[in-house]
Amino acid sequence: MSTASQGRSLGYEANGINVISEGERKGRPRDLFWPWFAANISVLGLAYGAYVLGFGISFWQACAAGFIGIVVSFLLVGFIAVAGKRGSAPTLVLSRAAFGVQGNKLPSLVSWVLNVGWEIVLTVLATLATATVFHRLGWSSGDVTKVIAFLVITVLIVGSAALGFDTIMRLQTIITVVTGVLTVVYFILVVPKIHWSTVSSLHSGSAQAFLGAIVLVATGFGLGWVNTGADYSRYLPRRSSGAGVVGWTTFGSSIAPVFLLGFGLLLAGSSASLSSAINTDPIGALATILPTWYLVPFVIVAVLGLVGGAVLDIYSSGLTLLAAGLRVPRWSAALIDGVLMIVGTIYVVFFSSSFIGPFEGFLITLGVPISAWCGVMLADILLRRRPYSEADLFTSSGRYGVVRWVPVGLMVAGSVLGFGLVVNTYASWLSWQGYLLGPFGLGGKTGTWEYANLGVIVALVVAFAGWLICGRAAVRRQETSEAD
Repeated sequence: MSTASQGRSLGYEANGINVISEGERKGRPRDLFWPWFAANISVLGLAYGAYVLGFGISFWQACAAGFIGIVVSFLLVGFIAVAGKRGSAPTLVLSRAAFGVQGNKLPSLVSWVLNVGWEIVLTVLATLATATVFHRLGWSSGDVTKVIAFLVITVLIVGSAALGFDTIMRLQTIITVVTGVLTVVYFILVVPKIHWSTVSSLHSGSAQAFLGAIVLVATGFGLGWVNTGADYSRYLPRRSSGAGVVGWTTFGSSIAPVFLLGFGLLLAGSSASLSSAINTDPIGALATILPTWYLVPFVIVAVLGLVGGAVLDIYSSGLTLLAAGLRVPRWSAALIDGVLMIVGTIYVVFFSSSFIGPFEGFLITLGVPISAWCGVMLADILLRRRPYSEADLFTSSGRYGVVRWVPVGLMVAGSVLGFGLVVNTYASWLSWQGYLLGPFGLGGKTGTWEYANLGVIVALVVAFAGWLICGRAAVRRQETSEAD
């Protein structure tokens, strides 16, 4: 466990997974707007227009699915952020209160893999976007450009995450302002590419397709962040408004994706060729519809938006690695994750022939267990009436115990049910999923519920309801026991 330091050099954060001391807690709930806005203003949100319309639904159905998926999923992040304000520790440390100090290693591992996966996704997109723009400008092309872009982006992401919280908060404020302005200019420039007659003629899809689109959006946005919600609220004073924490987290993270997805739907719905190109190189395809003079500003907004998300991911994944039991300084954990990010990005950029397949497969697969964990965590936060016992979060002999089998069992059971109710054809090693669609009378793996992704919702609801019912007595015993 890392310890706190009273001083910082050049923005370096000495805190690790320890509880933030009273003297270091600072800020107001509205400060949460900046990191969450910057992390989610990525122009990848535009690309989701093509992904959502891929379910065969109409423009208005897609708008509704996008709004519901984005706002509801980020509302969950806001609720979990409340735990950070209450406990002043990272998300996956506070999760120990529900799962036990050692039992919590299961969700920590899932969370860590999810974060590393997102780091890779965002770094890949930033690298491909830069290479595409440079090629269009005639400045350079080929693998050399990709390598240079990759190296610059990697240094920015890993360096910021290694320096820590204060550096990240300053960086995210800058990213928010710059990307916000440049994104609005992008909207203005590509408006002529929108053909409302084509968009409005898209046929409505089934209820199953509509639900599937909601779940895809939820897993791609808020459910990809629930395991980090408390990491950025843990520095707030404990007297801060819980409603303010929920509100500013949800608003900051949702506002940009709602507009980006809506505009992306208009673009993708207007051009089948653009929609298809987005599946291979999402952001590079969006650059092809721009005038040449705006390509450099576009690559700035694209890269900064993606870096904003990747920095939060790698920072949180480092904290999660420490919460899982790795005994190294926080910056070392960030560097370890940086190495894995580099290896994964190299594979996707230089060896993978398709982007959207592995991307969707990754989201849906990890969306199931993280939803189950989220259900337990939300119920646990709702049940608690007293502050966390700080010392007991770091010892198996304390009130939170070694392994709390009911929450662990609920996460496993929710995942087993969830995997059985999603179909994943994006890679051969995922074909085993969907095994309950037939027995449950839902038409099997090729029936009408094939791509509804019910498993993500089922995993969350089962785990939430299970711990809300079974955990009340256990939480009360924790809160009334004497600290060791």
